[in-house]
Amino acid sequence: MLKLIETNAWPLALTSLVQFVLFLRWIYRRIRNDELMRAFVEDMAMNHLPHMYDLLEKLCDKQGIDRDPAPPIRWIDLSDRNS
Repeated sequence: MLKLIETNAWPLALTSLVQFVLFLRWIYRRIRNDELMRAFVEDMAMNHLPHMYDLLEKLCDKQGIDRDPAPPIRWIDLSDRNS
């Protein structure tokens, strides 16, 4: 058993450790990217879309274009398990 540890196990253990660390780094970045994307979409829906609709309404009124009322903007949190 000691002979196996001395010869073949060290390179195998080292490469396995490097692959595991790279996998952890990849999965962390993937999760972090999803969190940032979710925050961006929520911010866009809650803060910026109402302002855009107001400006579009003003442009339509200025040019005399008939328009439908602005749709309600509701944020649905699909990750919330309690509702």
